[in-house]
Amino acid sequence: MAQYRTSVKIGNWNEELRLEEDTKREHLEKKERGELAAQKVDFLKQHILSPVDLTVTTDGRLHFGDVVMLVNMGGEERDCSALSINADVNSFNKIPTPSIISPCGVVAGRGIQACPRTAFIITSVDGSPEGSTLHFDQSFALKTTSGFARGLYLTSDLQSFQKCAKKSRLQEVNLEDGSSFLSWWKIVHFDPQERLEYEGQPVPANMSVLIIHCKTNQALAVLGGHVIWNTYGKEYEMTAHTFLDSHKAEQDNNRWTLCNSDPAGEGLVLLTHPQLGAPNKVLTQADPGI
Repeated sequence: MAQYRTSVKIGNWNEELRLEEDTKREHLEKKERGELAAQKVDFLKQHILSPVDLTVTTDGRLHFGDVVMLVNMGGEERDCSALSINADVNSFNKIPTPSIISPCGVVAGRGIQACPRTAFIITSVDGSPEGSTLHFDQSFALKTTSGFARGLYLTSDLQSFQKCAKKSRLQEVNLEDGSSFLSWWKIVHFDPQERLEYEGQPVPANMSVLIIHCKTNQALAVLGGHVIWNTYGKEYEMTAHTFLDSHKAEQDNNRWTLCNSDPAGEGLVLLTHPQLGAPNKVLTQADPGI
C-alpha cells in the first residue's frame, strides 16, 4: 500500500509556491524603492525631527521673522507639550522634493525638541518689516519652516458639522497653503485684569500668553482629555476654544509660551530657565531618537 511521506506535495502546492515567490519579490521591490512602512517612518522622522535653530533674542522681545516654539506648560491631566505638525507616513511626498502634504493637522506633542515639526515663524500680515517688534493685540501669522515643512500657515475657521476637531468636535486647527484672514492670530496678556494695560506693548519672549484667532476670537488650546496616538507616541488634540474658569479667566490649557534659544547657546530658554514659563514646571528635552 502506498504511503505518504513528508516529501509528498499535496493540494495547490505549485500555486502556493508561486504566491510565496511573488510576495518575496514584491517585498524586495518595495524595499529597493523605500516603500516599506518602516522605511517610510524612518524617512519621515529623519526629515521632520532634524535639528532647527530657534531665534536668539537680544532684547527679550518677540519680532517678526523669529523662529520660535509654542509650548504649553501642562496641567493636571496632561504633560508639558509643544504645538507640532501631525504628519504620518501618508502625509508627505518624496517627489519632486520631500515635503508634507497640505492640509495637515496639528497636535500638542510631548517632545520639546526644536525641529521642523515644532518650529514656527512669526510672520507679518500688516506690512510690518521683518525684525520689527511684535506687540500685544497685533495681528500676525504662524508659518512652518521652509523645506520639508513647506511654509504652511496655522489656520482655523468656525466650527461646523463637517469641519471640526475629530475627538472633541470643537473648532479645528490645521496647516494650509497661503495666508488669509483665517490664518491671522493675535497675542493678549494671560491676566484679564492686566490685558488693557498691556495692549499695544511689545510682547516679551518666553512669557505665558494667550494666542487668539482673529476671526473667531477663540484661544488656541490643548486638550489633555483627548489623547491622540500617532507615529510619535502619546500626544494631545489641538483646538481653538477659550476655556474659562469660575473667575472668567482663561485656563492653563489656553496659555502658551513662545520660546526661543538661550543667548548663552545652552538650548531652549525654558530648559535653562524654567521659572520664566512656569515656576513649578521643569521641561525635559525630547529624545531625538523617538
